[in-house]
Amino acid sequence: MEPYIKKFKDTGIKDIGLVGGKNASLGELINFLAPAGILIPDGFAVTAAAYRYFISANNLSAKLGGLMESLNRTDYSNLSEIGGAARKLILYAHMPEDLQLAIFDAYDYLFNFSDQPVAVRSSATAEDLPDASFAGQHESYLNIRGHWPIANAVKKCFASLFTDRAIKYREDKGFDHHKVFLSVGIQEMVRADKGCSGVGFTLEPESGFRDVVHLTGVWGLGENMVQGTVVPDEFLLFKPALIRNNKAIIQKNLGSKSKMLIYADDENDTQDTVNLDTPWEMRGKFVLNDAEIEHLGRWALLIEKHYNKPMDFEWAKDGVNHQLYLIQARPETVHSREKKLEIKTFTIAEKGDIISSGAAIGNKITAGYARVLHSPDQAGSLKEGDILVTDTTSPDWDPILKKVAGIVTNKGGRTSHAAIIARELGAVAIVGTENGTYNIKDGELITLSCAEGKTGKVYRGKLEWAEKITDVSDIHLPAHPKAQLIIADPGQAFRLARFPNDGVGLMRLEFIIANHVRIHPMALAHFDRVTDEIDRVKIANLTTGSSSKEQYFIDKLSQGVATIAAAFYPKEVIVRMSDFKTNEYAGLIAGKYFEPEEENPMIGFRGASRYDHDRYRDGFKLECEAMKVVRNEMGFTNVKLMIPFCRTVAEGEKVIRLMDSYGLKRGDNGLQIYVMAEIPSNVLLADEFARSFDGFSIGSNDLTQLTLGIDRDSALIADLFDEQNAASKKLIAMMITRANELHKKVGLCGQAPSDSEAFTRLLVTAGIDSISFNPDALISGITNINKVVSENPEFHLRKITLDEVVLYPTTLP
Repeated sequence: MEPYIKKFKDTGIKDIGLVGGKNASLGELINFLAPAGILIPDGFAVTAAAYRYFISANNLSAKLGGLMESLNRTDYSNLSEIGGAARKLILYAHMPEDLQLAIFDAYDYLFNFSDQPVAVRSSATAEDLPDASFAGQHESYLNIRGHWPIANAVKKCFASLFTDRAIKYREDKGFDHHKVFLSVGIQEMVRADKGCSGVGFTLEPESGFRDVVHLTGVWGLGENMVQGTVVPDEFLLFKPALIRNNKAIIQKNLGSKSKMLIYADDENDTQDTVNLDTPWEMRGKFVLNDAEIEHLGRWALLIEKHYNKPMDFEWAKDGVNHQLYLIQARPETVHSREKKLEIKTFTIAEKGDIISSGAAIGNKITAGYARVLHSPDQAGSLKEGDILVTDTTSPDWDPILKKVAGIVTNKGGRTSHAAIIARELGAVAIVGTENGTYNIKDGELITLSCAEGKTGKVYRGKLEWAEKITDVSDIHLPAHPKAQLIIADPGQAFRLARFPNDGVGLMRLEFIIANHVRIHPMALAHFDRVTDEIDRVKIANLTTGSSSKEQYFIDKLSQGVATIAAAFYPKEVIVRMSDFKTNEYAGLIAGKYFEPEEENPMIGFRGASRYDHDRYRDGFKLECEAMKVVRNEMGFTNVKLMIPFCRTVAEGEKVIRLMDSYGLKRGDNGLQIYVMAEIPSNVLLADEFARSFDGFSIGSNDLTQLTLGIDRDSALIADLFDEQNAASKKLIAMMITRANELHKKVGLCGQAPSDSEAFTRLLVTAGIDSISFNPDALISGITNINKVVSENPEFHLRKITLDEVVLYPTTLP
């Protein structure tokens, strides 16, 4: 006879058919990972055999079977009625006395106190389908104390096998209702109500990138986060850095955490928890310190190593003893099953009015009519292809979510219910908008774009977009030159890293400064010079949680760069130091105090000229401090640095000395510093510049602008701007030729090589080391390189002459 009770310590994965996946995993964790130092609350399982006994003792099998037979499988119009009737049968049934006593005895034996608070969690299992997943389908109850409340909670878990969403889920999966059973886990409660709790993944949940650990957390119990009631704190750790004991945190994002779920104070044993507004001072603090974040990261490595597959897990911090605990772990079920040989990319083709924004789930675009709903009871107004706009979703929404084209919620983060379901369905979702139900009108035609980075955007109307499928298995990288990416947005890094590439040839800092830092660096270094009260309040709010305003800049910039460096590690990532023009810098918060007004910023106070100038020297020092963190503390020695718009040899020498004084010395820890070759002087004096720099990167846009005397921002003469002008091409060929003779690396960043096979031929035959492409042009760029090389295998032996560039501008051999 199978046991009705099984202690976690006597349970393992082999028992999944008896205790379900959740309880089997807890037993596995206690037996194999607790000895490694992971703290796991103890408990026991009420087995599936106990559930079957309960059903049999009350003669419910035939009655439940009859109800399931009467389910309208055409439109499921009676789903709610059938589910309610099934649950009522179980809730009004009698718990057999011997089963009840077995539960009480296990509770009394295992715990020291007669009213020990426990979590009562459902753990389903399917006969003949041991690997079936039922995550999120059934109920859990927290802070249950004493015999009768526990017996009642177990019965409610049994009944949750017939919630509307659980019935519909089994129908969708083709599972036989008679062969799915429920085990219940009784686990000691961690006092997370006085601390914090959260969820972790051993991969990046949006892209499936495997070299990071993703953590989220909220104050109090974790149900708020799972249900999407709040926006949690979010942390990202780089696994190789954890293994090397480097600084491993590459992202920290402060969530609003507006609610906190805690134990109820009264003596009523049936009402376990209460949801309170989080105090303002706690909203502005991270739920974990850096040491705790890295501690959980190391636990994640142990969990993944034991199971030998990507996992997601729940953690909690006890607010009384201040210890971290692992609550449960289970296999990640979305990206771990993917065997993708294709990359489908979406690109928004036009701009529109943005009416709301939040966290992007996935990378797709969709459009449809908005249906602003406040409850699943309003599902009748939802048509196939509509976009659901609501405050938050819970598992009760699951039966209707399959018909929607997209989901928009006011609340929730990347591990909320809406986010998880969207990933499983492959749907477009934007969560945590805070204002979606207010700004979006019911019945309004809208476009959801999750293809523009980590921020998802809701546009008014139906915009045009492009979809492209690339079979990556057919793309082969050339042996030479390297095909690299131009990238600026850390939110795109993990997705772009899946493309065939040789690393990043140009990573622009401006995007991170403008979108993540948002404040002028000098305003952080010299806050006393900011006199406008509105700007001071903005800066104070943004820097909340940082040890200083300068540290805020260092953290934001280093984390943005580290995210991209991690995505492409160990391939090289060439980071260009800031190259804002004065009018662009002035647009940052408090920028007006530090930037002069110029007639033509394009050729004014920009690039290297700023770095040792009184107007920006302290800002450049912060940039250097951030790069030291990335390379020396985090260990991303694949990061190389590059100086833009360096007009003279003396200016280059001055910048190198300044960086040395700030702790970034060429050669230390393998540091290489390149210079942009985007001014004719860089080409004409290549020998002299080569003494200060390790390599060159040709910026074809600025080089063409200054060669032809064209302001590329001027619409009046835009038709004269041409990277393939003979003069521009001659300078490019000169730069490549001389760099090769000097044994210095040389690359080019620009659009022309993907647009023009002839231009690609020029670069390849001249002997360029790398060509960097924008993401949407990478595949066509690689195709052009491969075509040139395959048709002319002698190119790696023969270099063209400068005369050929001029005489044969489009028909090089």
